[in-house]
Amino acid sequence: MSEFKYPFEFSEDSRTPVRGLLELDEPLPYNHRSGSGFYRPGRILVEGSADLDLVLYHNEATAHFMYVRRAPVDSNLLETVGLREREYDGLESLQLPGQLCLGSDRSRLIRDAMEGLFGAPPLAETIRARQQQNLAIFPIAREGLKYQVPEAIFSNYGYYCDEIVLDAHHVFDSSVPVYNRKVEMTLFKDKDLDRQQRENIGVAFLADSIASGLVMKEVIARVTERFDRIQQVEVVSPLATIRGLCRIASSESAQNVKVRVHVFETLLNALPPDYYYSAHFNLPGFHIRPELEEEYRAWWGLDAGGRAIADTACAGYGWSEVFYSPRKQIQMINSQLEARHQLKIADIVRRNLG
Repeated sequence: MSEFKYPFEFSEDSRTPVRGLLELDEPLPYNHRSGSGFYRPGRILVEGSADLDLVLYHNEATAHFMYVRRAPVDSNLLETVGLREREYDGLESLQLPGQLCLGSDRSRLIRDAMEGLFGAPPLAETIRARQQQNLAIFPIAREGLKYQVPEAIFSNYGYYCDEIVLDAHHVFDSSVPVYNRKVEMTLFKDKDLDRQQRENIGVAFLADSIASGLVMKEVIARVTERFDRIQQVEVVSPLATIRGLCRIASSESAQNVKVRVHVFETLLNALPPDYYYSAHFNLPGFHIRPELEEEYRAWWGLDAGGRAIADTACAGYGWSEVFYSPRKQIQMINSQLEARHQLKIADIVRRNLG
């Protein structure tokens, strides 16, 4: 029996309405050497498409990634954010949201999150049922390279899996309704695998976050075309929107192979104008630990007009830039906050000092 149901309806364009239902089951506890956590099975049911299976995860690292954490004072980070040393002099720690876990520190947090995620029962069942040569990892450059999926599989199971790096990214295309972008693939490093190695692969692990779903839809199609013995695709997507997941559910590839998506903590909304900007839903049922969402919303607070900033705070902002270019990530956050709320991220951090 599903614990939470969320009906949705939106339009890709005037001719293609999308209707469906998100179902999330009760969170289930599990223990792992890295600490205890919860996993929450669910599914997206889209009219006219196959159901798409989901699993949401909560552990300490995923919570720090998605919500708010108490972090030690880091002068280099706070300088990047835009604070002066005298503003935090004497403080030993402060609260910060996951959007301000930047660069190598974010990679460390992802490593810890993936360690627990791959030790949870849903993926453990898939991996233990197969030998190492039956699994392959397809990290997507750039963000997916930081997700450390092969390291998490090795740490939990000792498996040495083939890792096939590919590059898929957006390019501008005004002919595409709503999004004005299409997917271009310029790299697929599978030529070193011989015929037997390719035929051994029955499960593909893909790693990338999902906003519009355009990239992941194309990647699933290309991977299953080039590796035609694949029966199951496990998508590891720390950030994922309902809108993007619907696109995957409605794809031809999802009709032919079993696709399941693994997400940190909660699914995200997708805001106009380009539906790439992805904020939390303000409904307790979306969250394994609703009190963490309350704390998150309190940290962002209200703007001068009384509007809740968390309603528009993108969980990703620069998405890949947060790993590769922290200063650009801060510029992107400031650009959006100034346009929507006439604030900078430093202003909000100052409100939460102490």
